[in-house]
Amino acid sequence: MRIAVVGTGYVGLVAGTCFAESGNTVTCIDIDAEKIRRLEQGEVPIYEPGLEELVRRNVRDDRLRFTTSYAEGMKDAQVAFIAVGTPPGEDGSADVRYVLGAAEEIARNMTGYTVVVDKSTVPVGTAGKVAEVMAAHTEHEFDVVSNPEFLKEGAAIDDFLKPNRIVIGANSKRAARIMGELYEPFVRTGNPILHMDVASAELTKYAANAMLATRISFMNEIANLCGLVGADVDEVRRGIGSDERIGSRFLFSGVGYGGSCFPKDVKAIIRTASDHGYDFKIVKAVEEVNERQKSIQFTQIQEAFDGEVAGKRIAIWGLAFKPNTDDMREAPAITLIERLLEAGAQVVAHDPEAIEMCRKHYLGSRIEYAENPMAALQGADALVLVTEWNEFRRPDFEAIRAALKQPFIFDGRNIWPRETVEELGFRYWGIGR
Repeated sequence: MRIAVVGTGYVGLVAGTCFAESGNTVTCIDIDAEKIRRLEQGEVPIYEPGLEELVRRNVRDDRLRFTTSYAEGMKDAQVAFIAVGTPPGEDGSADVRYVLGAAEEIARNMTGYTVVVDKSTVPVGTAGKVAEVMAAHTEHEFDVVSNPEFLKEGAAIDDFLKPNRIVIGANSKRAARIMGELYEPFVRTGNPILHMDVASAELTKYAANAMLATRISFMNEIANLCGLVGADVDEVRRGIGSDERIGSRFLFSGVGYGGSCFPKDVKAIIRTASDHGYDFKIVKAVEEVNERQKSIQFTQIQEAFDGEVAGKRIAIWGLAFKPNTDDMREAPAITLIERLLEAGAQVVAHDPEAIEMCRKHYLGSRIEYAENPMAALQGADALVLVTEWNEFRRPDFEAIRAALKQPFIFDGRNIWPRETVEELGFRYWGIGR
């Protein structure tokens, strides 16, 4: 098929590249000329394992193209995906102005019947608004479809090429058939394509992320209770995760969730409920717990130093909100570092991928950056692990002990064995252990 993808952010670039990888001809459209220039040269502006190689291969084989021109991108396109940002407003609602702007440009430049797909995460009712905008700017036939993405940053290529399900919300049999044909190569092993009405598909994305966020916040509450009663949250996690009704996924305690999806989508579903006169109390509590959890390590550090944090040098391992990405949106590390700086501490941080992102867009020169994990520890009063990158899982604890001024370790993801660490002479703080 000939496919247009509007937006070359995380979702749009991954989707466009993977559609090209399966043999389609894809043109990605973006108004950022510099980004398009870089992509044409095979330079990928985001870090996602495996993506750069796929972009370069498909550009080389002329299946993947990039342009700033809607006229060029939409020429003979059968399907047009809208994958632009939907940032949260101050009231938590998703801002769909970029979605509607893209819809207008698609309408002005389409050359025949087109399936227009909301790939961006949008509130219930957005497809209707897209249809209204398009009807005002084109005489061609079209259908609007909701096709939410369920990509995990750090594993997005596998998630797209081998999805555990595809959700297609379409009120037109013609559009549903075209979308089914498009996705059929990705589900040859039998995973389902779930066809439903548009509103249900729009809500499915928010409901899924709200459920996963709820599991995370619930386990963080259990972890905090474990710390008070002397239990070990990892033992509790194994105990409940072995129950087939519950399962073991998303039951790890830590310092809170972040990223581009969970915080934004939790806010959006709360706002959607409020707009319809419903008080979504559970999800409100999830958000409240998560915000509180982001400060738990600062509280531990304060207590460890008897409230005297000023002047202490704190080494941070991990800036990104999760491993295998440079994404720092809503990252717990930001909350921790801001509080440390406010308390007068010095901060030196290392992250395998997110240092430049942090330097350019978040903390700038207010903290120091170390090019490797051990360099961050020299002369530090404590090591604080925030993000569980694989390279942090089996460190040389004797070398860590020698580098630190004080043997304090704060393990925000419970990746190190407490007994082993304490036997080596460290004081250890985990989450609910």
